[in-house]
Amino acid sequence: METRSVATLSVLLGLIVRWSVSFNSYSGAAKPPLYGDYEAQRHWQEITYNLPVSEWYFNTNDNNLQYWGLDYPPLTAYHSLLCAYVANLINPDWVALNTSRGYESLPHKLFMRTTVLIADLIAYIPAVVIYCFSLKETSANKKVSILLCILLYPGLILIDYGHFQYNCVSLGFALWGVLGLSYDWDLLGSLAFCLALNYKQMELYHSLPFFCYLLGKCLKKGIKGRGLALLMKVALTVVASFALCWLPFLTDVGQILQVLRRLFPVDRGLFEDKVANVWCSLSILLKVKNILSPETQLMLSFAFTVLALLPACIKLTLQPTLRGLKFALVSSALAFFLFSFQVHEKSILLVSVPVCLIVDEVPFVSTWFLLVSTFSMLPLLLKDGLLLPYIVTTLMFLLASVTAFSIHEKTSEEARRLKSCCLSLQMPFPGVRVLTNIIRSFFFLSVTGMAILTFMSATLTPPLRFPDLFPVLVSVICCVHFLVFLIYFNIIYLCDSQNERDQKKKH
Repeated sequence: METRSVATLSVLLGLIVRWSVSFNSYSGAAKPPLYGDYEAQRHWQEITYNLPVSEWYFNTNDNNLQYWGLDYPPLTAYHSLLCAYVANLINPDWVALNTSRGYESLPHKLFMRTTVLIADLIAYIPAVVIYCFSLKETSANKKVSILLCILLYPGLILIDYGHFQYNCVSLGFALWGVLGLSYDWDLLGSLAFCLALNYKQMELYHSLPFFCYLLGKCLKKGIKGRGLALLMKVALTVVASFALCWLPFLTDVGQILQVLRRLFPVDRGLFEDKVANVWCSLSILLKVKNILSPETQLMLSFAFTVLALLPACIKLTLQPTLRGLKFALVSSALAFFLFSFQVHEKSILLVSVPVCLIVDEVPFVSTWFLLVSTFSMLPLLLKDGLLLPYIVTTLMFLLASVTAFSIHEKTSEEARRLKSCCLSLQMPFPGVRVLTNIIRSFFFLSVTGMAILTFMSATLTPPLRFPDLFPVLVSVICCVHFLVFLIYFNIIYLCDSQNERDQKKKH
């Protein structure tokens, strides 16, 4: 009973932090003519409520695609339509066709913030709670600690409740997918992930690990026996779920192609804003966008992405374990973020949530990653006027992690883990104590650097010659961090000969 009470308090604290952040500014507040993501979500409600399905993704007199045209899959559109019906009942002006553009008021802000909270309570938070309490061979206190740290992760809170988006829905569905697989409910897990993919196409970051895990499980059962039956059931589930989600668009091939063009706008180029991935960082020295054709850029990003995620996915196919699935989700999403085409700064959330799933196994490095992932979005958060919520939520998360996991003490454990990996690869190793001191030094240097750059970005005016100096520094520093994290997580997973045994302990 005591554990349940503490868990309930943890959830309540997470909700309080979320709602407190929602009182702050949001993307594009009072910034015409395009405003920001807040207006994008409101405009999608306007479009889906007033126009027939056949016009949702097409450029028409009443649907100017240059003004926040719908560019997410059908489930997002259906969600917008559901919110629009409620909005119309409260105040029809909120979704009035054309005349509601840029609508801003305190009652409307309260409504929009409430829709995020309700979506979070339905899709994401219950999945987090069930995941934490499904961990086996884990003490009750540790389960609550993991729950608290995941719920206090500042990146997701700041983007959904500050900047304004519904990432909690797609990420929640993906987490339900992991839960389904963890209980051997493979069809339900597949269905949940298909819903995630049909809500946001960026869930492709997680698609290959799900596929490899299920394929590996089918191969393990025997491709000519039960494995083939499972494969057919999973395939049928995927096809059926996609067909249902896309049903209104299946009557016309032109509709399908237009939706796909909106979901994958390859004409936008390799990247747009300053994002902490390889291509943006590399462009400081080498203008890839000017040197290579768009087609070559697309093929190059595809090749590097596949090469970066392939090792973990191959091992997951050969050894389909739930622990391996979580590490492969991290590696795959991070590979996509670093190397794929048209990455946005908010896409780091697709890496962060899988990292939250392994925070109990590698608490020090996971906490470090989650801090850097939030810091990587600093330019966006400053633009939205969210500096104070960023500082407060980051400090709360760091305090919760330090208290819950004693991350300073965990460095020696993770150093020993690296030692076993180095020995298995017959690589030189400096020693546990030396490596522990090196890791701790780099951590404190990293945190100090992030604090200094945050202060400089918020208070100093960049030189006229380099107006983007601070966002560029943030993106490059974070990119270097993410590359190191990608190598680290791959080493930990690929060199772990105890994968099967640890899997049994955890689940």
